[in-house]
Amino acid sequence: MSTSSSHYITFSREPLRFEPVGKSNSVFFDESNKQVFSVGAGNSEVSVRSLNPEINPFKIRIPDSGPVASIKFSLDHRILAIQRSPQIVDFVNLEAKGDSVPYRQQCRGKHTQVNGFQWIGLNEIAFITSHGVELYSVFPDKRSLKLIKNYSVTVNWFVFSCLRNVLLLSSGASCNTIHPYWFKQGTINRTPKFDVDLPQSPTGQTKPKLLERDVTLASLYDSPYVVVVKSWSKMMGVAEIVLYLLTKDSPPRPTNVLKLDMTGRFAINVVDNLLLVHHQASKTSVMFDIRWDGEVVPGGSSTSAASHTVHLPVVSPLPIASCVIVESPQAKEIQCETYSPTWVVFQPNIVIDAKLGCLWEVTVKLEPLVTMMTDKARLIDFLLLRADCRMVILSVCKQALVPGRQCMLSTIARIFDKLNTAFREYMQTIQPLDHRRGSYSFRTPELKDCPSSVIGQSDMYTHVLSIFESSSLKLNYKFVVAVLIEYIRSLNQHQIQVMYILYELLIKTLVGNHCFYQLHQFIQYHVLSDSKQLACLLLSIENEYPPAYQIALDMLKRQSTADAQIIDILLSKGQVLQALRFSRSVGKEDSISARLFLEAAANTRDNMLLYTVFKFFEERNIRMRKNPHFAPGEHCDQYVQLFRSQFATKQQLL
Repeated sequence: MSTSSSHYITFSREPLRFEPVGKSNSVFFDESNKQVFSVGAGNSEVSVRSLNPEINPFKIRIPDSGPVASIKFSLDHRILAIQRSPQIVDFVNLEAKGDSVPYRQQCRGKHTQVNGFQWIGLNEIAFITSHGVELYSVFPDKRSLKLIKNYSVTVNWFVFSCLRNVLLLSSGASCNTIHPYWFKQGTINRTPKFDVDLPQSPTGQTKPKLLERDVTLASLYDSPYVVVVKSWSKMMGVAEIVLYLLTKDSPPRPTNVLKLDMTGRFAINVVDNLLLVHHQASKTSVMFDIRWDGEVVPGGSSTSAASHTVHLPVVSPLPIASCVIVESPQAKEIQCETYSPTWVVFQPNIVIDAKLGCLWEVTVKLEPLVTMMTDKARLIDFLLLRADCRMVILSVCKQALVPGRQCMLSTIARIFDKLNTAFREYMQTIQPLDHRRGSYSFRTPELKDCPSSVIGQSDMYTHVLSIFESSSLKLNYKFVVAVLIEYIRSLNQHQIQVMYILYELLIKTLVGNHCFYQLHQFIQYHVLSDSKQLACLLLSIENEYPPAYQIALDMLKRQSTADAQIIDILLSKGQVLQALRFSRSVGKEDSISARLFLEAAANTRDNMLLYTVFKFFEERNIRMRKNPHFAPGEHCDQYVQLFRSQFATKQQLL
């Protein structure tokens, strides 16, 4: 497989291999079970290979009753349905040992033919006939079927989505009248039909016909769409794709138009909510995202009477990355032809080359798009819509900070806002706002299983902002400070609690560059939110910036739960009387530890201070216990002895 950065669409590394189609072998694909059937000569031996890695390849034998037109397992693999004739479908119970005699069901109507069939449920199957749709219940024990419901309409062709259990039937002389049907739990719901607009021939001749190959059922952002390729080059010039939103209550309406700057035949895949359009003539593919960008066109346009959004490709068309398969046992490498005429495309992301005997899953690589899309803020919008985007987003953010690739600060700020908007929207779904803090906490176990588009502060620091601590990049400290301030601003604006490690990184940067006045301003105007951790960090830089000590104390005083920390700090500085005064001001004088205060007073070697502190606690003892003595559990004996040795007069010992 090519790894060139000039490709953003690739095939799965290892294709699913099967016996190629040939004179003695027919190949069928079951979209519901993602299985390939190879029916060998004699039409009795069937090889089955599945995309599900848990299902090993296996073979089954079926009665030889003529050429097979279609073959599919039921969803639980207990019944095999086989169509050999235009009007009859045979059924074989696979679990009944020794009972391989098929039972059959003929479609309704003497001149009706079965155009195809689809398993709807475990024991429910729909026949799509030339005159409508018939839904049957299958009773394997009774070896029979029972009609549940049928609708009559003349059918030109049909399209079915196993992802949504939605069926489209085409009728009319131009094949452009579409009848949608929804299947669910043994019922069929019919929604209003609609007509696909066809261009008028410039010569006044009849309109072209809508072909089956130009209609696809796709699921985009959890909504079903009818995708219609309009590629009548002589009448329209370049081709376009119209998306009709399917609803159960009203006729489908065109909501999106995708502009293709090319003509010819096209095939559709859907990967990660991206609509991929393969163009055989140019051997390129183009990618559209209906949520990412677009221009709204009001109603009354030539395309539709309804308003819709017009989209251009996300990036320029490029070929699918070339791939190589290895033929064993010679281990011979074969270069696969991309956009081969023998390709058959299935939804959502399957490409089969029956002649080569390969099935691939189509994937989209996000990494090459980073260099293809110059507007990084719009790139982030695009990536946030993808399923596996976290590391690519973090890579984009990191590149935006690296010298030589740096983005403007305004662009970086927009990126931060987009990421934090996604984070907040996710947090709103899993936890309520912390009204005491006025923010959403970053400490939540649910973040381990959050969507890839949710970028938390831990990821941002580990993979992006930590480069500010590297001396090899030689970043301008003003740029570093500006980026950190923008990130903190964005977090606060989106009511997300800021992690202490971001404050620490900012303060280290400011202190390391002697920007003390700027640090003071950030704290004074609450750019940095008060916290015990931040106060402790400020205390640690007191030697470099002496005012940090008082700033830290003031910050702790604003914290309603930091009284014990303030007392400890004052005692560690030998400010014992200040600690006593503070404890009395907050009503803690009856609960503070006498031993800690006496120890701090003794360490100052100030006898008058020791005397004052000792008498304070003696008076507390008298007030609380009616005697001046310390309780044994207070462990003050050594300080009592010290006091007596320093002030050994009767008056002092009374």
